[in-house]
Amino acid sequence: MQTAYLATEQALSVNRLKAPFSPAPPSPTFPPITGILAHMSELRLTGKTPDGVHIALTDNEGGEYTLRISDMLRATVNQPRLTSVPVTDENEVMSVKDIQRRLRAGETMDSIAREGNISVDKVERFAGPILQERIFIIDQVHSLSPRRDGKENGRDSLTFLEIVSSKLAPRGVDIDSLDWNTWRLDDATWTIELHYPNRDGLGSAQFSYDTHRRAITPLDDNAAWMMGEEAPVRRIEPGLIYAESTHPSRAAERIEPKEPIRIDSAPIRSIASSLDDLPDNDPTDEDFEAELSRETPRLVSIRETPAPGDKQDGITARAKVPSWDEIMFGQKPTQEPSSD
Repeated sequence: MQTAYLATEQALSVNRLKAPFSPAPPSPTFPPITGILAHMSELRLTGKTPDGVHIALTDNEGGEYTLRISDMLRATVNQPRLTSVPVTDENEVMSVKDIQRRLRAGETMDSIAREGNISVDKVERFAGPILQERIFIIDQVHSLSPRRDGKENGRDSLTFLEIVSSKLAPRGVDIDSLDWNTWRLDDATWTIELHYPNRDGLGSAQFSYDTHRRAITPLDDNAAWMMGEEAPVRRIEPGLIYAESTHPSRAAERIEPKEPIRIDSAPIRSIASSLDDLPDNDPTDEDFEAELSRETPRLVSIRETPAPGDKQDGITARAKVPSWDEIMFGQKPTQEPSSD
């Protein structure tokens, strides 16, 4: 039995030698992972280099490094990240949607934080997209050519910013000193507000911008003057007093004295001479006396004679109501008793 086992082992050895020899490929060698982590250093950003082309970095041991500010680096840093909206606390009554809605309506971050009982940092986290949207609306209005009488403007028409500059620059207003602001109303239109320096301190003008129709409409006298349109009709509301608004155009207005009106006396003399030629149709004194002799209606006296009880306790009787003749021709004198 042992002899059979040895014979079988020899046969297998012969078969191995006859088979084609194919050495196994060498396995790739990788450095241990622990070695890579061991040689990595944490770098901290310290700022830009004096030339402004690189950023300066330092490690924990004080070593200094520089990294070139390339387009790839900018794209990597500015790549938007998807962040989950944090769940609001039960005690907080203002949601993220409410914060952004109030920011879009023009409210400040401090007022939103104060009224919502939240921190200003939380409001700032959601203010970035809204502030960029408001800046975009202002830039869009600046480059827009306002329509005239509902017609499209040509390519050579002035933009809105050029129109405003042409009105303010001749009056010494620096274009760089203009302050623009905007906010959105509930009807999806935007209010554009402009502040500019003037002799009284600071002037303002408001415009309405419709993003769908791309139309700009003045909302006050100053805005209408800048766009060369008529002032909008004011809606008088009870309890409000509207004062006359002032704008730089009034500085150029001058009140010129009016010329005296001359009246030609020739037509007047002609009319007077025509009246003199008319026949005299005035009634005579006889006609007037005959008219008076007719019976004239009289007012009925309520009490012409005092009642017996009118004079009591030293109180005289009531005054007699005058008749119609006495009203027209005066009271007759009291007849004196005869001396017979």
